[in-house]
Amino acid sequence: MKGFAMLEIGKTGWIEKERPKCGPLDAIIRPLALSPCTSDIHTVWEGALGDRHNMILGHEGCGVVEEVGELVKDFKVGDRVMVAAITPDWSSLEAQGGYPMHSGGMLSGWKFSNFKDGVFGEYFHVNDADGNLAHMPEAVSPEEACMLSDMVPTGFHGVELADIQFGDTVLVNGIGPVGLMSVAGANLRGASRIICVGTRPACREAAKKYGATDFISYKEGSIDEQVLELTGGKGVDKAIVAGGGVESFDPIIKALKPGGKIGNVNYLGSGTYVTIPRVEWGCGMGHKMITGGLMPGGRLRLEKLASLIEVGKLDVRHLITHRFDGFEHVEDALMLMKDKPADLIKPVVNIGK
Repeated sequence: MKGFAMLEIGKTGWIEKERPKCGPLDAIIRPLALSPCTSDIHTVWEGALGDRHNMILGHEGCGVVEEVGELVKDFKVGDRVMVAAITPDWSSLEAQGGYPMHSGGMLSGWKFSNFKDGVFGEYFHVNDADGNLAHMPEAVSPEEACMLSDMVPTGFHGVELADIQFGDTVLVNGIGPVGLMSVAGANLRGASRIICVGTRPACREAAKKYGATDFISYKEGSIDEQVLELTGGKGVDKAIVAGGGVESFDPIIKALKPGGKIGNVNYLGSGTYVTIPRVEWGCGMGHKMITGGLMPGGRLRLEKLASLIEVGKLDVRHLITHRFDGFEHVEDALMLMKDKPADLIKPVVNIGK
């Protein structure tokens, strides 16, 4: 089969590989729609995961079941399915302990384009199919299903990690597609004021649709000073980090109230240490909590998030700004994510029936 792969750090290309084999609990999927992610950019051009050779990229997609293992109960050939970017081993001790995304070791629930071939192939393999696939509802299009792979569950996980409550004032750092879904999730959770850090007009317009109330720009001065000015010196109750680098936590700690929580779902692709300001962290005693987490993945989460689309409470179409038709355009879509033109939020490649 054909696939679009990371050949080595800084280099990508089309390769031929053997079609993946199906284990007794697994499934082989033919993609219907695919979407590249900024994580792919970190992986290839920053070497964030270390060197990878001839590894097919991609972890966002949906498709049609081509083959199932003999022990798979709930899916059959021909089913249209959604699949999350994170595909845990649900019988693992880590999953039983409440952290399925780390099954087999830290971040090891993230298999696609990490340590096994991803979804940018003519076929892709899904482990533990009954736990990691979900039937695609009629009301959810393949394009929307791509957003449910990673953007929605990751953005919403930031909301969970920050423990957003009714009436909270929330800061969202970065309003790319994950940050936009953090805005949407915070709004659904009952946040009152949602302050966004971001400059691109397309992202700001989408953020308004998802519930953002205020915008600031890192280009116009210190983030913490702008937040404190907006809040009358009080700061924010909660914050979600969905963009930036290891230096991003410094101003956010300064803008956070004592007792506040930061949920980080940003992939820190470079740098060695995260910097935290000592005094503004209360000299270590300010009850300012940072929790960074990889989203859980799994069938139940996919089904619940899809239900928000079905009943009209979440419209992910605002994320999709560029569309391609045909598997051969995967490379074009990935390069868009690398170059990030001003009008881009998220590209999708539609492949067919």
